[in-house]
Amino acid sequence: MKSMKNRWRAGYLTAFLILLGVEIVIALYVHDSFIRPYVGDALVMILLYCLIRIIIPDKMKLLPLWLFLLGAATEILQAGHLADRIGLGNNRFFRVLLGTTADWHDILCYGAGCLLLGGWELWKAGREKAKSEKTEADIKRKCRQKKGE
Repeated sequence: MKSMKNRWRAGYLTAFLILLGVEIVIALYVHDSFIRPYVGDALVMILLYCLIRIIIPDKMKLLPLWLFLLGAATEILQAGHLADRIGLGNNRFFRVLLGTTADWHDILCYGAGCLLLGGWELWKAGREKAKSEKTEADIKRKCRQKKGE
């Protein structure tokens, strides 16, 4: 069981690093009206999901919902000009990190990313259930074989 968790962690770490690279490329080099504002926002939810799953590979079935709420809260804080209010409005790094402009389209993109993650969670749960049922059936079969000996 432990090696399976480590395998999932390695997968999430790999996905995180790839997505981080993609997000950096988008932030630095893509200045269009679709990829950067929409795809980048959906990917950031998946990026955060992978980061959390490196630390907590299972449990937290509602993680996509929590990430969506975090994204929505971020937009609300941006609408309140959080970066300026806490004195970081002139720092480029924190302006990018916290954001400075609220856009309700971002919430929709976060929702799209979280819907993908919800689908992933359902697929993963179904796979784990099927594996558990197979293991249980194998144990029962072996017990019947032993009784027959």
